[in-house]
Amino acid sequence: MPLSTDPQANTFLGIIGGLGSLAGADLFLKLVKSQPVLADQGTYHFLFEQHPFKDVSVPLTPHASMTSRKFYVFQVCQSFQTRKVDAVLLPCFATHTFRDELQAELGIALIDMMAGLREHVDRSPLQPTRLGVLTSDYVRQSRLFERYFGDRYTLVYPGAAAQEHLMDAVYGAQGIKAGRLDGPALEYVESASLDVMGQGAELVLPGMTELSLVSSSLQQRGVPFVDVNEVYADYATRSRTVAAPAPFKLGIVGGIGPAATVDFMGKVVRHTPAGRDQDHIKMVVEQNPQIPDRTAHLLHQEADPSVALYATCKRLESEGAHAIAIPCNTAHAFVERIEPHLTILIVNMLTETVAYIRRVHGADLPIGLLATAGTVASRVYHDAADAVGLQLIVPDPAHQDLVTSAIYGEHGVKAGWSEGVCVDQLMTAAGHLVGRGARVLILGCTELPLIAAHAPAVELAGTTVAFVDPTTILAIRCVALAKP
Repeated sequence: MPLSTDPQANTFLGIIGGLGSLAGADLFLKLVKSQPVLADQGTYHFLFEQHPFKDVSVPLTPHASMTSRKFYVFQVCQSFQTRKVDAVLLPCFATHTFRDELQAELGIALIDMMAGLREHVDRSPLQPTRLGVLTSDYVRQSRLFERYFGDRYTLVYPGAAAQEHLMDAVYGAQGIKAGRLDGPALEYVESASLDVMGQGAELVLPGMTELSLVSSSLQQRGVPFVDVNEVYADYATRSRTVAAPAPFKLGIVGGIGPAATVDFMGKVVRHTPAGRDQDHIKMVVEQNPQIPDRTAHLLHQEADPSVALYATCKRLESEGAHAIAIPCNTAHAFVERIEPHLTILIVNMLTETVAYIRRVHGADLPIGLLATAGTVASRVYHDAADAVGLQLIVPDPAHQDLVTSAIYGEHGVKAGWSEGVCVDQLMTAAGHLVGRGARVLILGCTELPLIAAHAPAVELAGTTVAFVDPTTILAIRCVALAKP
């Protein structure tokens, strides 16, 4: 996780207090008292969330379930993210065993307490080589400390009897979580510290944030005990953690039409170089067949789909999409209205398609367009073609009626047909365009590739022609955008 040290930037930090009420409050106090905050109180802003979490008082055994804790932390982080918090502090070692899982699903930085602790130890004037770790059975079993310190330091843990007393010191009825910071609880923690020191530890690291509440008492007794909440507060306020870029997520305006959406998603998958599931692109799809018919509006001034398209795009934007694909050619007649009001890119299928044709097939011969009457009437493909110097031709009215029937007819592709009459109608219209000189044909309705596939060389009317599928071109472009 990169760190920003820009002194001019305001920092809005969220603290999840419900993972341990006393430890969370202690961390909050130490944040407010930290030197960077006291030196520049106008820069730092804090949001402290303290929601009771039912599992925090249960001793963390090696087989404890983390599921409810994971979901709780994720939900609070989502709430922080909505409120534009820059980064979140997690005052809980058990939570740091799955911090990476949470970070992968969030667009907000989770400040790594263990990284701060490692930095502190590396800078310690004691220059230790052997560290004593006082932590729960669960965290010890997870090998969290080995992951951060094992490359350089030898780690030792309390023996069985001292570990049992340590767990009672934190979780017992008279323990630290119950507010008892002296008496048997303090004695048990000191005993565990002496145990690891007897094994050669030069520095004692707490692996439960509640132990920070007794750190000063232990230090007064001569125990080289680290106050992890103070370390964490200092680490968080000295450098502002910036969330690593989230994996690319493609938003898809679906349902226009439904089968074309599924077809497009399949093409994204097929064109993604991947050796495992995790190598594929994240996609968020709103399958919204209720978006008003685009052609009906363009030709007959029926219901305007602009608001429905825009609302769908905004929902994809709010879901964290980095770019939006609209696998509907006719809908691109509305893109210029929508895109200025979004903060993310709509990958324009039409401009990508004509650029591909120009690059692969040149601009010497006219390009035939097989599309809905609405797409043809809107001239969006004509405008895209003109911009790159391509000449576009469309069927005459009689053959355009055949294309329309192949798409919308009783036996058309939108009715679920992909062979028979609809194929004959489309190929008749295609042959008409070939007869007029076209050698490249755009399958300009996203359902048409369900009838005739993208192909660089097809024999049609005694001539070799290329079928260009815009959804294939769009899929390839979206895969390219996802590359780091």
